[in-house]
Amino acid sequence: MPVGRDAHRWSTFHGERTLVVAARTVTSTVRVLETLPGLVRDDPRVTVVFAYDPTSAFNAGVLELLHGAGCRVAPWEQVGSIDPDLILSASENIEVPEGDCPVLVLPHGVGFQKLVPDSRSEHERLSGVVPDSLLESGRAWLAVSHPAQEEQLLATHPKAAGRTLLVGDPCFDELAGSRPRRRAYREALGVADDQRLVMVSSTWGPTSLLGRHPDLLPRLLAQLPCDEARVGAIVHPNVWSAHGTWHLRTLQAAALDAGLLLMPAVHAWRPALVAADVVVGDHGSVTLYGAALGTPLMLAAFGGDAVPGTAAHSMAAIAPRLDPGGDLRRQVEDAVREHRPQRYAAVAAQAFAEPGHALARLRTAFYELLKLPEAASPPPASLVLPVPDPPATPVTSWQVTTAITGDSAAPTVTVQRVPATVTAYGAARPDTSARFTHLACADDERDPRLTESASVIVRRDAAPTSVGALRWIGDTLAQLPGSLLAASAVRGNVCLVGLRDGRVVEAAVTGPPVDPSLPAAVVYALLRAGVALDDTQVALHVGDIRHEDVVLRLRPALPNG
Repeated sequence: MPVGRDAHRWSTFHGERTLVVAARTVTSTVRVLETLPGLVRDDPRVTVVFAYDPTSAFNAGVLELLHGAGCRVAPWEQVGSIDPDLILSASENIEVPEGDCPVLVLPHGVGFQKLVPDSRSEHERLSGVVPDSLLESGRAWLAVSHPAQEEQLLATHPKAAGRTLLVGDPCFDELAGSRPRRRAYREALGVADDQRLVMVSSTWGPTSLLGRHPDLLPRLLAQLPCDEARVGAIVHPNVWSAHGTWHLRTLQAAALDAGLLLMPAVHAWRPALVAADVVVGDHGSVTLYGAALGTPLMLAAFGGDAVPGTAAHSMAAIAPRLDPGGDLRRQVEDAVREHRPQRYAAVAAQAFAEPGHALARLRTAFYELLKLPEAASPPPASLVLPVPDPPATPVTSWQVTTAITGDSAAPTVTVQRVPATVTAYGAARPDTSARFTHLACADDERDPRLTESASVIVRRDAAPTSVGALRWIGDTLAQLPGSLLAASAVRGNVCLVGLRDGRVVEAAVTGPPVDPSLPAAVVYALLRAGVALDDTQVALHVGDIRHEDVVLRLRPALPNG
């Protein structure tokens, strides 16, 4: 909106009070953008001005975020000419202009649980606490989510006495209130009902999970079969801001190619956390939110910059540790099996007082600071989180392990797939007379080294007709002489698998549609084991999560040439 001495000449809306929203980092700006609409909704009395304070080391992305939300932004140096009635921010480090208007500081995480570098000195400071000079001025008000946080502040910052407002945590209220939509979030992320979603959460800095174990994501993807589990990552916005999207995605390129659900830095992490079956985290707020939601949790890092006596430390005292160098699949399974729903109830009670009312309490405090009667509209309620956009790219190549059990008349083939881009992070197992490993690639794999080395090539999209499928199979085997099989889905749940020797196997699978690489894996395993491929019924086990029957029969051979 127009600002300055003659702003009234250009403005359409003329409010009774002016609110300046101070935007300094992505983390703090997101928190305000998620909270503010519920406070000023439908109230023409409040004029909102967004002002950008560029002094943070993590300022990259703030202007893009504000402009993407449709906010008009004033330079910070103009704030003094606006004469605000209230300054609102979720950053405690803003350069507050001279004046006497109150400054309301919202938390951008859970309480005051971390020591961070002080941009004004060479020392550390308690995250979330404004400078003593602002406390001394009587202008600062700190919103807290639990009385224990006020007690903690008084022990280290006596000048904060009487400067806190107990309102609760709007973010936690939204997370908790959105649990009924958990299935919708999982569907949007591409997580099947029988898959386990392992969500990795990392705060920022050298003691964070990614700071200490940057290869944990590809290691998880290498050890958790992709038909049985999905792996996601919630990375603190300061990492994105300090290092850039390009750098982060390049560092995790193998994991991304393996289907990692790398959640965008803004908004989408919340429904992803609700969707999770397991959280692997550190001392950041997202990990604590996950524990408070009752999700099974393992800590892969917990830095010395975490503040003793906080809810995060209470969580760390009872949460199991993940050994990044150990058997990750077994540890994930143990965490789920041994978890009890109330394990972190006391931690949640220590962090969030009377959940479910934070927005309403915050609005009351907000209007008191503005010296306005509270809006006549009903108290705001926490909204259910929106469904996220899927952030993963399709996996295009797999290391497939097949194991054959039972007799040759009615064999069982168990299939486990791991994305090929992360196989270097897993343990290799040699083939035996009943267990075989092969490389399978989709026809849209971009790395020619993988395609040329693959034993099995799979058509990504189903062929409209059997004739079209057979033509594609013949062309593919001719173009890739190193491949043994080429497979294409056709009508219904039928897959045609062409062999190098010209034979064609029709594989009909019971149940819902499956990826054609699974029946192709059955044919590959039986071929390697010397089991007949005609009029054979096979029990297909996709890890431990899905059992289907596959009926195989030979069709007329492919024409030569």
